[in-house]
Amino acid sequence: MQPNPHIQITETAGGQEPMPVLFVGHGSPMNAIEDNQFSRGWRQVAQALPRPKAVLCISAHWETWGTLVTGQEWPQTIHDFGGFPRLLYEARYPVPGSAWLAKITQNAIQGPSVGMDSEWGLDHGCWSVLMQMYPQADIPVVQLSMDYTQPPQAHYDMAQQLAPLRSQGVLILGSGNMVHNLRRVVFRGGGIADFNQPFGLDWAIEANQLFKTLINEDQHSELINYPSLGPAVQLAVPTPEHYLPLLYVLALKGSKDTVTYFNDQPVGGSLTMTSVLIRQVAG
Repeated sequence: MQPNPHIQITETAGGQEPMPVLFVGHGSPMNAIEDNQFSRGWRQVAQALPRPKAVLCISAHWETWGTLVTGQEWPQTIHDFGGFPRLLYEARYPVPGSAWLAKITQNAIQGPSVGMDSEWGLDHGCWSVLMQMYPQADIPVVQLSMDYTQPPQAHYDMAQQLAPLRSQGVLILGSGNMVHNLRRVVFRGGGIADFNQPFGLDWAIEANQLFKTLINEDQHSELINYPSLGPAVQLAVPTPEHYLPLLYVLALKGSKDTVTYFNDQPVGGSLTMTSVLIRQVAG
């Protein structure tokens, strides 16, 4: 496989502890079945990471009243989108769930209480990425929902309680988009077919760069209070669901962890695919 020009990471030795943490800009559902710069970036990252025992995914597309964790033995593939080619709706990611991971997630979070869900499955924020990262569908996956009644600080605080899972072989994956404003999308040329051509409006580029600067400086309180960061960020995050998975990942950054960016491109004018890898690097 040819290296993705937008990702610069070094190989990680298998079995390294704690497990890395990953925020992925998932963008269009078509990335699940297309071979493009973003899907190649996901595959390259997966090859560079230790093989996880299981994956805990926090997706922008599962918001609930209260916090839930999926408990199915075989979670369904949810096609929670419209207007795409038939081939995408035929895609399935027949990955097993994990009663073990669901239980230790519940136990790790002392407050608020986490309920067990038996209906949801895996939405496209989760499976579209993992289908590319782990196409054999042989690593168990559990989703953790986001309580839409809670403010960003509460999500960050709860996410910190998940830190022990990193030492148990769990890859914690946040899936959203750092900048995500569908009302400002600009289709150029081929419409949806041309969506992944790099293009960002000025405010989207400004907000994305500010987010990265604050991440690099460990200014998490600023990122939690993102509405105060100015007009560009207010346009970049008109609703919180695609941004909050980033906070879950940042909350798990330890003092010895480093940050690497990949797939760092704007698309559709008003989204960014910028993804964040947090991990300890040997040596």
